[in-house]
Amino acid sequence: MNAVQALKPEAAEPGGDSPTMRLFALLEVIAAKDQRYSLQALASETGLPKPTLHRMLQQLEGAGLLQREDGGRLYGTGTRLRRLAEKVLLNDTHHGARHVVLRRLVDEVGESCNITALSGSEVVYLDRVETAAPLRFYLHPGSRVPAHCSASGKVLLAQMSAAQRQRLLANAPLEKYTAKTLTDLAKLEREIKRVQADGYAVDDEEFLPGLLCLAVLVPAAGGAPNLSNLCVAVQAPIMRLSAAKARLLLPALQRAALALSRIDKAAP
Repeated sequence: MNAVQALKPEAAEPGGDSPTMRLFALLEVIAAKDQRYSLQALASETGLPKPTLHRMLQQLEGAGLLQREDGGRLYGTGTRLRRLAEKVLLNDTHHGARHVVLRRLVDEVGESCNITALSGSEVVYLDRVETAAPLRFYLHPGSRVPAHCSASGKVLLAQMSAAQRQRLLANAPLEKYTAKTLTDLAKLEREIKRVQADGYAVDDEEFLPGLLCLAVLVPAAGGAPNLSNLCVAVQAPIMRLSAAKARLLLPALQRAALALSRIDKAAP
């Protein structure tokens, strides 16, 4: 039974139609697509009466699992739900296997490496292994960095359609962290197009002075890009890693990305 079927009155089954499970099914419907829903659209999608839906939406909004946008007319995923998704990724059963891949990558390239995912307009660090070199930038798992000026963020933004990117970035504070940070949407879009053509992204002191980062996409397990994709990246001070030198590490990053993809593909 899918989420929509679980919401429809005629789809009740023993243990599967409790108020809690119907709220959960409504969350599944809203989280399944990268769009915002009006009350009318949700009524059409689920077959539920508007008064019932309105009451359920109020409960979910009150719990921080949904939030209203566009003057309160549209519903989308809330901060609490996004944080829950991040915790699942941080602590899932494949974390150990991914960590092994990351550790081997650090041993090969000699610099700190991380695995990241997109969360709203930010990038969250799901895992990280630090280099043994004495000079390094320390960022622990769970750290968050802006998408618009990080290598992983630009790679993940490049997986979206132009309309999705515009909607996301139009509502995000494009803060200028360094003299190199791109805060103009047109310039950022040109940078994203370059990332799409190259297959990788570079953060050359765009987020932190003296820090360079190179990131590649972890292919989706089924081979088709989607917004839940992960990135793997290498990060180092510019005194050790220039943009030109970082590009020489691309084969190692791409091998690690494929290894991470195989871990997800092997999931039952």
